[in-house]
Formats: sequence, structure tokens, C-alpha cells
Amino acid sequence: MSLTIDEIETVSFTYPVDDARMDPSAGKLMYSPGETYERTAHGVRITAENGLRGEYIGATGVGLAQIDLCAEYLLGRNPLKREKHWDAMQQILRKYDQMGLGPIDIALWDLAGKYYDAPIHELLGTYRERLPAYASTYFAERGRGFDSPEAFADFAETCLDHGYPAFKTHTWSDEEPSDIQQEVELIRAVGERVGDRMQLMHDPVCSYETFADAVRVGRECDKYDYFWYEDPFKDGGRSQHAHKRLAQRIDTPLLQTELVRGLEPTVDFLASGGTDFARADPDWDGGITGAMKLARAAEGHGLDIEYHLAGPAQRHCMAATRNSNYYELGLVHPDSPLPHTEAPIYQGGYTDRIDSIDDDGTVGVPNGPGLGVEYDWEYIRENQTGSTVYD
Repeated sequence: MSLTIDEIETVSFTYPVDDARMDPSAGKLMYSPGETYERTAHGVRITAENGLRGEYIGATGVGLAQIDLCAEYLLGRNPLKREKHWDAMQQILRKYDQMGLGPIDIALWDLAGKYYDAPIHELLGTYRERLPAYASTYFAERGRGFDSPEAFADFAETCLDHGYPAFKTHTWSDEEPSDIQQEVELIRAVGERVGDRMQLMHDPVCSYETFADAVRVGRECDKYDYFWYEDPFKDGGRSQHAHKRLAQRIDTPLLQTELVRGLEPTVDFLASGGTDFARADPDWDGGITGAMKLARAAEGHGLDIEYHLAGPAQRHCMAATRNSNYYELGLVHPDSPLPHTEAPIYQGGYTDRIDSIDDDGTVGVPNGPGLGVEYDWEYIRENQTGSTVYD
């Protein structure tokens, strides 16, 4: 059967995130008890001429502009030729960060799964269907929420009680420079509290002012056998040279490339010794096609890939990846019984809330066709702020 793409729609809508605010100085969603942030989300729908539709909610505002650049190319083409379209759209977006490629590719995979009546992980080649998860905290601000190293340690114990085998701290974020002594105390507090019972990670998200600061915190991670140390200093996570030098001075493995866009720069990071683990995000790294290219490249280097944040696309990728350790369930905080930043858009029971793990600390993989999730389009339309249709 020959299919052609008949229509592409992008849609934007808002939803509330409780106990959170946006830090405009860093573009980070921060834990802020008592506040509510009205967040804007985006999605894409690709419809074939026979009515078959691929859908994905998760695009960025920057990505929407790039989808606009790709829409004319896609219309009238066979949606099942994903590799061909991925290559073409890379060329169309070669001058940009290619953030629009991911949502289109994921929607095409969703359509393909529905066409073949199979979940995406089965089309990729299933390796497992239960994924070990770690709790990944919100960013924090001084004096509120996670207001001390001990507050993070308290929450680590809460997550341990929930059944999580691993825990990751994000750091304090505001306009002041990082207090490196407090960062060291954070590592120590969490390490002493749960380090013998959980695997620990730390992610400053490129907030440390100097290389020396990154080394100091990294050496504290060494004392508590941290599983990885991620994006420490203000190079945007992009300097292969600097991270190779950092790796030579600490024992804790580095996890880089969350903020490195594209296959070739990520492979260069792996080959140069600039990271021990690679990051991949289907949203940001060219969709499921791009993320799986990164996973196979890391495997070829004998290294692991860790998928960024939570969502159905991440679950399908990890289900088809041997060389991956943990599913990032975040962002979470302690005040609400079911905290998470996810939009209330899923029907049928899918969720990435803090209580979604089983007794073994794992989450499952959707087994319906495509992404295997059903979106609540009534909610999306009721909260819609914009839509563009290409036909």
C-alpha cells in the first residue's frame, strides 16, 4: 500500500504546573512551593490521505518554526520512508539546531506503528519491556523548597522508600554564582544519607563558574561513588577538551552531550574521550531515528547512552537499547503526592508521575500501536493557543 502525507498540523496549548516557576535568567523550571506556572506545550499531527494519523506532543516553540520549513517537503510524500525524510530534513535545517526534526520524526514513527499495528519498540527491535528508573529532582532556588543539602537528602530517602534504585540532584539556580561549598555539602549530605543504598547522580546543568569548581565538586562525588556527574560548568556542555581534562582529574564518570546537537558532534565527544556516557533525547536529537543512531554509535564505542527525561518516545528508545542504564523520571519534588511537570494530556493510564514505578523500581513500555499512548485532544483543544495547518 502506498501512502502519502495529506496534512500536517502543529498545535500549541497551555497547562498549569503546580509548585513551580520559571527562572527567566536561566530558562529553567524551578521548584517553588505555592506558585503555579502556566506552561506552553506544542505538538504535531501528520495525517495520511487514508486518514491514518501520527501524533506527538512534545515539540518546542523553536521547533515549530523549523517544522514550518519542513512541511512543504513532506506533503505528498510517503510517511513510511522515515530515513529518507530524516536525511532530507537534516539538509533543510542544516543552518539551525534541528529541534524541529525530532517531533516530526516521532510523529512519523507513531504513524508507522499504527500502519503496521505494532509498538515502536517492536519495530526497532525489542530488548526489554521493563526499564529501571531514577528520580530526577527539580531545580531549586535558595531559601525555598530544596533550601538546604539536607532537604535534598530527605527527598532522596523518600524516593528510596518509593522504590527508586537511583536518585539525581539538580542544583540551585538563580542569578547568583553557584556556592561551591554548598554544592560540596549537597553531594556529601545525599551521599552519606543514601549512598550505600542508591546509585547517585549530580547535574549542575552548566552552572559552575570555573573549571576548578567543577573539579572540586567532582572530587566530592568520587568520595561517595557517584554513578555519574553531568554538565558541570558554563561551557554549555560543549567543550570536548575541557571535559577530557576534567575526566583526567576525577574518578566519577562524566555524562555529556545533552546540549550537543546532532550525531556527528556527539560521536566526536565519544571518540575524543570527552565523556563516559552519552546523552540522547528524541525531542532534541532528531527524533527516534536520531536517538537510535546515537545509541548505536555509543554501543560501537563500547559506551552507554542515557536518554534525557521522561516520555513515551524515550521509553520506546530505551526498550530497544541494550547499553542504557536508567529511565529519567523527572522532574519531581516532595510537596505534592504526585508531582511532575507532565501535561494532563494522556488517556488510558500512561503517566510519568513519581508513583509510576513498580515494586522493582521500573516502568513499563507502552504496547499499543505506535507510541502506544492516547492523547486527550478535548483537553488540548480547550486550552489551545494556536494552530497551523499545512495541506
